[in-house]
Amino acid sequence: MSVSVIRHFADHAFCLTEYIPAECWLRTTWQGFVAPAHAEQGAAGALEALRQMPSPYLLNDNSQIRGPWFDSVDWLQRMWAPQATHLGLRYIAHVLQPHTEADLSSLLTKDPFADKFELQLFTTVEEAAVWLHECQRRDAQQQRTGRSAAA
Repeated sequence: MSVSVIRHFADHAFCLTEYIPAECWLRTTWQGFVAPAHAEQGAAGALEALRQMPSPYLLNDNSQIRGPWFDSVDWLQRMWAPQATHLGLRYIAHVLQPHTEADLSSLLTKDPFADKFELQLFTTVEEAAVWLHECQRRDAQQQRTGRSAAA
């Protein structure tokens, strides 16, 4: 199993990325206060986990973050998304930080990642997992259809 843990200086883990074999996807869990520089470190850790255990599916859980939301979409779009796409990422189920739904929804109305991967926003981990399972079923169906059409 591939695990990337990013810690604050006080040794408090604020970002954990791990491959979940039973689900065949990566899961990144963010906790506590995450400053922009720490967010970039955590996102880089997720890329490293993706290099070690390639998967087209990522569950990104921000439900345990505390403190102000910061605007990282530009950095993610310019720096992180091209690398993640190159590594095979195709679907991100993003669980929102509590009470930020309006901020993120309005920011993402232009879908800045549309040319990179499919991103869906959720308020619970359970909803995010259901959507990723649907993506997996859709991919499996397309693979079966593609094979039978090629035969």
